[in-house]
Amino acid sequence: MWSALRADKRVKRTWMFVTILVFGALLGGCAANQGAGDPSIAPPVAADVAPGASEVARTRDFQSDDAPYATVKVFYATDRAKTGESAPNDKYGPGRGKLLFGVAEVSIPRDHRMGTLEGPAVSRLEFREDPERHVVLLAVAERDRASFFREMGARIAASPQRSALVFIHGYNITFAEAARRTAQLSYDLAFDGAPLFYSWPSQGNVPGYVIDANNTDWTVTHLKDVLGGIVERSGADNVYVIAHSLGTRALVDAVEDLGRERANVRARIREVILAAPDIDAEIFVRDIAPRIATGGSGVTVYASANDKAMVASRNLHGYPRVGDSSRGLALARGIDTIDATGAGTDFVGHAYYGDSVSIISDMFELIHNGKRPVERQWLTPAGEASKRYWVFRGPGS
Repeated sequence: MWSALRADKRVKRTWMFVTILVFGALLGGCAANQGAGDPSIAPPVAADVAPGASEVARTRDFQSDDAPYATVKVFYATDRAKTGESAPNDKYGPGRGKLLFGVAEVSIPRDHRMGTLEGPAVSRLEFREDPERHVVLLAVAERDRASFFREMGARIAASPQRSALVFIHGYNITFAEAARRTAQLSYDLAFDGAPLFYSWPSQGNVPGYVIDANNTDWTVTHLKDVLGGIVERSGADNVYVIAHSLGTRALVDAVEDLGRERANVRARIREVILAAPDIDAEIFVRDIAPRIATGGSGVTVYASANDKAMVASRNLHGYPRVGDSSRGLALARGIDTIDATGAGTDFVGHAYYGDSVSIISDMFELIHNGKRPVERQWLTPAGEASKRYWVFRGPGS
């Protein structure tokens, strides 16, 4: 009888999780395309922090002065299974496959707004992707391993700091969505090195959460291979890694393993950025943080009390998540924790890392200038000295 009751409770928690995310996806997806502003906080926009760097990084992506959109070249590594389809959006599916490499081209419209992943909106009677108006995956071309790292190495060598930006997506994301988000982040951050997205086999739908969680464990070996190749074969001196949601699980495992197995690679990973980590908060503080906050590189966590996906995950698992600050923050020595509650984002509040101008600008200073929170004037310290975290300063404060 009691086992039946416990099973019933687990079913109810699972359906609560699915219901919240379905509801959020239906309403939040449109909001994300509209580009939510965040008037409550006012750090400088990334383009204003270093206008010279932004201008160079962005104008290079326009084929001519009057081109209606920029074409951003992003590298990719994926262990998704191929579908047999030729269309860029459909080339890779949700199944597991062998590790493959390639290059994608993504459009950024000339009138792009920072923090906006422009896409067709029914509210604007838009039913097809248009590169002049939307962020669109235009082309995908596979490369063999040797050609891939050689081509990526050339891009890295051409950048002043020999740098690479790696984005690892989260739950409920397709290959095409990961490509679009990486191009938008690279463009908005005015990143002048080689951008790469690592796409593990997310199911790309709400009910696929359990499979997605399992696949973040399965993909760790491949992710370590990719990070190692970026350093050892492409010659990157500075690697910046942004992981979101469930993707943070794969990253922390990979970083921990690299610290033990390939210290030379771990040392080149200058910044680890965990956005809305869907990780058990207690396990993170007790076990994970002490193992990844080493080697002299920075580790930053962004969490929010407005993240409905994190609340749903907490209800499903029964314990708080690192990315949920509604019941307190998961604070650990050596980790820079940022409370992003005030950052404007979509209805679900889960994609603020790419939707919020404030968060993008904060990451800009971290990546371009290596500034820790104490040096970023729009952040203010909170908590006791031994348990310090940072919040965005409101206007006039």
